[in-house]
Amino acid sequence: ALVGKSHVNVDPSALKRLGVDTMTADGRLVAEGGFEPVERDDGIHRDTRVRPDLPYNMYLRENGYGGRNPWHEYANSAIGPDGEMLSGWRFRNSRYPARVAEEHSETAYMTNRAIEFMRGQGESRWFLHLSYIKPHWPYMAPAPYHALYGPDSVKPVVRGSAEYRFPHPVARVMMSISDSRAFQREETRDTVIPAYMGLVHQIDDHVGRLVDVLRELGRLDDTMIVLASDHGDHLGDHWLADKALFYEQAIRIPLIVYDPRPSADATRGSTCNALVEAIDLFPTFVDAAGGALASERLEGMTLTALLRGETSDAGRDAVFSEMDYAYTEPREALGLPVDRANGRMVRTVRWKYVEYQGLPPQLFDLQSDPDELDDLGQDTGHASVRGELVARLHDWAMSRKNRVTDSHERVSNWLGQMESAGGKSGW
Repeated sequence: ALVGKSHVNVDPSALKRLGVDTMTADGRLVAEGGFEPVERDDGIHRDTRVRPDLPYNMYLRENGYGGRNPWHEYANSAIGPDGEMLSGWRFRNSRYPARVAEEHSETAYMTNRAIEFMRGQGESRWFLHLSYIKPHWPYMAPAPYHALYGPDSVKPVVRGSAEYRFPHPVARVMMSISDSRAFQREETRDTVIPAYMGLVHQIDDHVGRLVDVLRELGRLDDTMIVLASDHGDHLGDHWLADKALFYEQAIRIPLIVYDPRPSADATRGSTCNALVEAIDLFPTFVDAAGGALASERLEGMTLTALLRGETSDAGRDAVFSEMDYAYTEPREALGLPVDRANGRMVRTVRWKYVEYQGLPPQLFDLQSDPDELDDLGQDTGHASVRGELVARLHDWAMSRKNRVTDSHERVSNWLGQMESAGGKSGW
């Protein structure tokens, strides 16, 4: 099941050509990215994209919020000192509380929908992906979360003069967009980051509500809970806003796992520095539920041994990330074709190497430069390191799972089966 934000771009012409009826259960699974949505939404809706049928808008109207688009006008807007409505799309307005009451906010609403789902499952087994919209721009937090933190809670910005004066071509364009220019001002950071922290605090409290319901239903001892994210936010670090590029602020996401099984007692309450990837979560879930891992399809690794304390790593000495920036300003500014705006990253414990099609690479020594301020991508003294990491990227690309309909076991036995059936010819 799915509650909350998830981007699923459906190809209507392909569905029609293949005769997929999205009104059937199987057809809906295809059109919804494999989920059975309790409530799925693509996220933020500006005033110019009004959809009166949005369930959250309908919910707000039922609770007395009016206007053309109450999602925008209440959840992502504030009231100024002179009674004027202030849009959350202006960073300067993040200091004010959102007009919506906390109990009717996006985070509270999606938590309510998740709880409704859990209460309706009885003793059955279920999987729920609860995808909160916040923290995300517009950075608007309802009271009292808007005022829990102030500028004194904001950590110093991570950025260097050299990376600004001699930026990578993709970074140069990203630094020049309006959002990044705004976050290059301390005033923006001191206004937005406290609101961002307040939104994270609000999620903490509502995850507590979910745990309380699981305990009430007697399901806390047989339910694995994973708190993760899809990406981070630069918030001014590296002279950037938002999630672009491969800096740690964007790619190093939170990962908190509550495993109720006694076999995980050895690691309970501990932290771990193993290199893992988001694609490791699904194999972990299948493994925990007693399912068979489809090795011909899954590129991730189960984290079960790590959770049990049987190993100190996840079997990885490198992690990888990829980015399609065809939808962003750098692709257009650099004159790249849509299918050439790609970036790939390999990160080991010490090194991070980033390769862009047709553009210079980036290289960072995370041991001596953990803040990634000194780009060694074209440094002649590190050519051998880059060569080793290029080979790692190449090996990773060659190891992608392209044969997904035959199991490894069946492929391994293929020649023997051919010979026993008399399928091999001689002279």
